[in-house]
Amino acid sequence: MRKFLARLFGGTCFLCRGAAQTMLCAACDADLPRLSGPRCPRCALESPRGEVCGRCLTEPPHYDATVAVLAYEFPADVLVHSLKFRGELALASLLGEMLREKIALETADLVVPVPLSYARLRGRGYNHALEIARHLGRSIDFELCVRERDTPAQMDLPYDERRRNVRGAFRCTRALAGESVAVVDDVMTTGATLDEIASVLKTAGAARVVNWVVARTFPRD
Repeated sequence: MRKFLARLFGGTCFLCRGAAQTMLCAACDADLPRLSGPRCPRCALESPRGEVCGRCLTEPPHYDATVAVLAYEFPADVLVHSLKFRGELALASLLGEMLREKIALETADLVVPVPLSYARLRGRGYNHALEIARHLGRSIDFELCVRERDTPAQMDLPYDERRRNVRGAFRCTRALAGESVAVVDDVMTTGATLDEIASVLKTAGAARVVNWVVARTFPRD
Protein backbone atom coordinates (compact mmCIF):
# COMPACT_ATOMS: atom_id res chain seq x y z
CA MET A 1 0.00 0.00 0.00
CA ARG A 2 2.82 2.42 0.89
CA LYS A 3 4.52 1.85 -2.47
CA PHE A 4 1.22 2.44 -4.26
CA LEU A 5 0.66 5.72 -2.42
CA ALA A 6 4.24 6.79 -3.12
CA ARG A 7 3.70 6.23 -6.83
CA LEU A 8 0.37 8.02 -6.74
CA PHE A 9 1.26 11.02 -4.61
CA GLY A 10 5.01 10.94 -4.15
CA GLY A 11 7.71 12.78 -6.05
CA THR A 12 9.71 11.65 -9.03
CA CYS A 13 13.34 10.54 -8.95
CA PHE A 14 15.48 12.96 -10.95
CA LEU A 15 17.53 10.14 -12.48
CA CYS A 16 15.15 7.26 -13.19
CA ARG A 17 11.82 9.15 -12.99
CA GLY A 18 10.48 6.50 -10.67
CA ALA A 19 8.62 7.18 -7.42
CA ALA A 20 10.70 8.93 -4.78
CA GLN A 21 10.16 10.72 -1.49
CA THR A 22 13.16 12.98 -2.17
CA MET A 23 14.97 14.02 -5.36
CA LEU A 24 16.42 10.51 -5.73
CA CYS A 25 14.83 7.16 -5.13
CA ALA A 26 16.60 4.76 -2.78
CA ALA A 27 18.02 2.69 -5.65
CA CYS A 28 19.52 5.67 -7.51
CA ASP A 29 20.87 7.11 -4.30
CA ALA A 30 22.59 3.79 -3.61
CA ASP A 31 24.08 3.86 -7.12
CA LEU A 32 25.91 7.13 -6.50
CA PRO A 33 29.70 6.53 -6.59
CA ARG A 34 30.53 7.72 -3.08
CA LEU A 35 34.23 7.97 -2.38
CA SER A 36 35.63 5.61 0.20
CA GLY A 37 38.89 3.95 1.12
CA PRO A 38 42.27 5.54 1.84
CA ARG A 39 42.87 8.80 -0.02
CA CYS A 40 45.54 11.43 -0.24
CA PRO A 41 44.49 14.08 2.29
CA ARG A 42 45.77 16.80 -0.01
CA CYS A 43 44.14 15.99 -3.37
CA ALA A 44 41.60 13.25 -2.47
CA LEU A 45 42.93 10.72 -4.98
CA GLU A 46 43.45 7.12 -3.92
CA SER A 47 46.60 6.62 -1.86
CA PRO A 48 47.83 3.60 0.12
CA ARG A 49 47.24 4.01 3.84
CA GLY A 50 45.79 7.47 3.25
CA GLU A 51 49.19 9.14 3.01
CA VAL A 52 50.08 12.16 0.89
CA CYS A 53 50.45 10.84 -2.65
CA GLY A 54 53.63 10.97 -4.71
CA ARG A 55 52.22 13.63 -7.01
CA CYS A 56 51.52 16.00 -4.13
CA LEU A 57 54.92 15.28 -2.59
CA THR A 58 56.72 15.94 -5.87
CA GLU A 59 54.78 19.07 -6.78
CA PRO A 60 52.95 20.30 -3.67
CA PRO A 61 49.80 22.26 -4.50
CA HIS A 62 49.04 25.55 -2.76
CA TYR A 63 45.93 24.08 -1.13
CA ASP A 64 46.39 22.02 2.01
CA ALA A 65 43.55 19.49 1.84
CA THR A 66 40.62 18.30 -0.24
CA VAL A 67 37.31 16.80 0.81
CA ALA A 68 35.20 15.22 -1.95
CA VAL A 69 31.95 13.28 -1.77
CA LEU A 70 31.55 11.49 -5.10
CA ALA A 71 33.57 10.17 -7.99
CA TYR A 72 32.76 12.12 -11.14
CA GLU A 73 31.21 9.24 -13.02
CA PHE A 74 27.69 8.03 -13.80
CA PRO A 75 25.24 8.88 -12.35
CA ALA A 76 26.94 11.62 -10.29
CA ASP A 77 28.10 13.35 -13.46
CA VAL A 78 24.49 13.65 -14.62
CA LEU A 79 23.55 15.51 -11.43
CA VAL A 80 26.51 17.88 -11.61
CA HIS A 81 26.06 18.57 -15.31
CA SER A 82 22.33 19.21 -14.89
CA LEU A 83 22.94 21.76 -12.16
CA LYS A 84 25.78 23.47 -13.98
CA PHE A 85 24.48 23.62 -17.54
CA ARG A 86 20.74 22.92 -17.49
CA GLY A 87 19.67 25.24 -14.69
CA GLU A 88 18.37 22.46 -12.43
CA LEU A 89 18.93 24.58 -9.32
CA ALA A 90 17.02 22.18 -7.06
CA LEU A 91 20.01 19.85 -7.40
CA ALA A 92 22.15 22.37 -5.51
CA SER A 93 20.23 21.40 -2.39
CA LEU A 94 20.82 17.67 -2.98
CA LEU A 95 24.53 18.05 -3.73
CA GLY A 96 25.03 20.65 -1.03
CA GLU A 97 23.48 18.42 1.62
CA MET A 98 25.75 15.54 0.59
CA LEU A 99 28.77 17.79 0.91
CA ARG A 100 27.49 19.19 4.19
CA GLU A 101 27.38 15.70 5.69
CA LYS A 102 30.90 14.99 4.46
CA ILE A 103 32.38 18.16 6.00
CA ALA A 104 30.45 17.94 9.27
CA LEU A 105 33.67 17.71 11.30
CA GLU A 106 35.65 20.12 9.12
CA THR A 107 36.32 23.70 10.22
CA ALA A 108 37.15 26.89 8.32
CA ASP A 109 37.06 30.57 9.18
CA LEU A 110 35.80 31.54 5.73
CA VAL A 111 33.85 29.68 3.02
CA VAL A 112 34.33 30.90 -0.54
CA PRO A 113 32.66 29.57 -3.72
CA VAL A 114 34.77 29.44 -6.87
CA PRO A 115 33.79 32.69 -8.64
CA LEU A 116 32.59 33.00 -12.22
CA SER A 117 33.54 35.81 -14.56
CA TYR A 118 30.95 38.52 -15.06
CA ALA A 119 30.34 37.38 -18.63
CA ARG A 120 29.78 33.74 -17.66
CA LEU A 121 27.62 34.69 -14.68
CA ARG A 122 25.48 36.93 -16.87
CA GLY A 123 25.10 34.20 -19.48
CA ARG A 124 24.28 31.41 -17.02
CA GLY A 125 22.33 33.52 -14.57
CA TYR A 126 23.77 31.88 -11.45
CA ASN A 127 26.98 30.54 -9.95
CA HIS A 128 26.57 26.81 -9.38
CA ALA A 129 29.37 26.73 -6.78
CA LEU A 130 27.64 29.47 -4.79
CA GLU A 131 24.31 27.63 -5.02
CA ILE A 132 25.94 24.50 -3.58
CA ALA A 133 27.66 26.53 -0.85
CA ARG A 134 24.31 27.97 0.27
CA HIS A 135 23.35 24.54 1.59
CA LEU A 136 26.44 23.88 3.71
CA GLY A 137 25.13 25.60 6.81
CA ARG A 138 28.16 27.89 6.86
CA SER A 139 28.54 31.63 6.44
CA ILE A 140 29.64 32.39 2.86
CA ASP A 141 31.96 35.20 1.82
CA PHE A 142 31.12 35.38 -1.88
CA GLU A 143 32.97 38.66 -2.39
CA LEU A 144 36.36 37.61 -0.99
CA CYS A 145 37.60 36.10 -4.25
CA VAL A 146 36.69 37.49 -7.67
CA ARG A 147 37.48 36.43 -11.20
CA GLU A 148 39.47 39.14 -12.92
CA ARG A 149 39.09 37.88 -16.48
CA ASP A 150 37.10 35.40 -18.47
CA THR A 151 38.94 32.30 -19.65
CA PRO A 152 38.09 29.34 -21.89
CA ALA A 153 36.29 26.58 -19.99
CA GLN A 154 38.78 24.23 -18.36
CA MET A 155 36.89 21.19 -19.60
CA ASP A 156 37.59 22.25 -23.18
CA LEU A 157 41.37 22.28 -22.71
CA PRO A 158 44.03 19.54 -22.56
CA TYR A 159 45.16 18.79 -19.01
CA ASP A 160 48.59 20.36 -19.45
CA GLU A 161 47.10 23.70 -20.56
CA ARG A 162 44.66 24.18 -17.71
CA ARG A 163 47.15 25.63 -15.23
CA ARG A 164 48.29 28.24 -17.72
CA ASN A 165 44.69 29.05 -18.62
CA VAL A 166 43.77 30.21 -15.09
CA ARG A 167 47.05 31.87 -14.15
CA GLY A 168 46.31 35.39 -12.93
CA ALA A 169 42.55 34.92 -13.37
CA PHE A 170 41.61 35.49 -9.72
CA ARG A 171 42.02 38.25 -7.14
CA CYS A 172 41.51 38.36 -3.39
CA THR A 173 39.63 41.53 -2.47
CA ARG A 174 41.16 42.06 0.98
CA ALA A 175 44.02 41.06 3.18
CA LEU A 176 43.67 37.92 5.28
CA ALA A 177 45.21 37.64 8.71
CA GLY A 178 46.01 33.96 9.06
CA GLU A 179 42.46 32.72 8.48
CA SER A 180 41.65 29.25 7.18
CA VAL A 181 39.60 29.29 3.99
CA ALA A 182 37.42 26.57 2.43
CA VAL A 183 36.87 26.86 -1.32
CA VAL A 184 33.68 25.24 -2.64
CA ASP A 185 33.27 23.85 -6.17
CA ASP A 186 31.28 21.20 -8.00
CA VAL A 187 34.09 19.17 -9.60
CA MET A 188 37.82 18.90 -9.09
CA THR A 189 39.68 17.57 -12.12
CA THR A 190 43.34 18.57 -12.38
CA GLY A 191 42.94 20.98 -9.48
CA ALA A 192 44.44 23.83 -11.52
CA THR A 193 41.64 26.30 -10.77
CA LEU A 194 41.58 25.45 -7.07
CA ASP A 195 45.37 25.63 -6.90
CA GLU A 196 45.39 29.10 -8.47
CA ILE A 197 42.74 30.31 -6.03
CA ALA A 198 44.66 28.84 -3.09
CA SER A 199 47.79 30.62 -4.27
CA VAL A 200 45.94 33.95 -4.40
CA LEU A 201 44.39 33.43 -0.97
CA LYS A 202 47.72 32.52 0.61
CA THR A 203 49.42 35.51 -0.97
CA ALA A 204 46.70 37.59 0.70
CA GLY A 205 47.58 36.05 4.07
CA ALA A 206 45.51 32.89 4.45
CA ALA A 207 47.19 30.33 6.69
CA ARG A 208 45.35 27.30 5.31
CA VAL A 209 43.22 26.66 2.23
CA VAL A 210 41.11 23.53 1.76
CA ASN A 211 38.87 22.37 -1.07
CA TRP A 212 35.30 21.24 -0.42
CA VAL A 213 34.05 19.69 -3.66
CA VAL A 214 31.10 17.55 -4.62
CA ALA A 215 32.91 15.31 -7.11
CA ARG A 216 36.46 14.25 -7.94
CA THR A 217 37.70 12.95 -11.27
CA PHE A 218 40.46 10.40 -11.66
CA PRO A 219 43.67 10.73 -13.71
CA ARG A 220 43.48 9.49 -17.26
CA ASP A 221 45.60 6.49 -18.18
